[in-house]
Amino acid sequence: MNLSLAGKSALVCGSTQGIGLAIARELSALGATCVLLGRSKESLTDAINSLDRTAGQAHRICVADQTQPEQLRAAVEEQLQSGPIHILINNSGGPASGPLLQASSETFLQTFQQHLLANHQLAQLLIPGMRTTGYGRIINIISTSVRIPLKNLGVSNTIRGAVASWAKTLANEVGPDQITVNNILPGFTRTQRLQLLMEEKAKKENKSVDSVEAEWKNEVPLRRIAEPDEVAALAAFLASPAASYIHGVSIPVDGGRTGSI
Repeated sequence: MNLSLAGKSALVCGSTQGIGLAIARELSALGATCVLLGRSKESLTDAINSLDRTAGQAHRICVADQTQPEQLRAAVEEQLQSGPIHILINNSGGPASGPLLQASSETFLQTFQQHLLANHQLAQLLIPGMRTTGYGRIINIISTSVRIPLKNLGVSNTIRGAVASWAKTLANEVGPDQITVNNILPGFTRTQRLQLLMEEKAKKENKSVDSVEAEWKNEVPLRRIAEPDEVAALAAFLASPAASYIHGVSIPVDGGRTGSI
């Protein structure tokens, strides 16, 4: 099985912590040169120091806010001056929790920009280089909510579903160029966001965080919460040559929690 990413470059969004950082580490371990995108130069610098360099990679940081289109475009165009990017990992933190009817229009618009429009902008910037090199992988980190909406995540459920539909449409368009587009749907994964959601639920229901975590674990057939590197392992496989015929699909990494095939 050919998993080597030597000679390939990857743009990893939201890569200073959690799933994004775990993906960057896995890609670098397979030989890819990683461009880490995030808002904090300091956090990006810390993250890049943890990446594998045994294949001679020269990893780089890209400071940009995905809610600021012009800033994002300028930062990525500067990175492309160093050459095409073969792998795009679209990954961004989810919006605040809450019921759908309590969400403001502004929250919807900001989330739409941060997720769908930023993904689209990055794809438009990177796909020409993928076509030129004959190698392209676009991997979107979304949520199992695209299969079954999650309670108290009204805005996230809505926008994540839109991203999934965007990805399937894009897959149909770029397939003839041998560029694959796939979605990963993480379930409960031990990240800062999950910790925040547990704390919010615990406070609202007057419970301990440990009891909330135990409840959530009990919803998962494997009876545990995933580690970020378990999600990253799938991302690394989808980015590799071995996954060349996996295209236009959404794959849960949720320990079997999602109640559908």
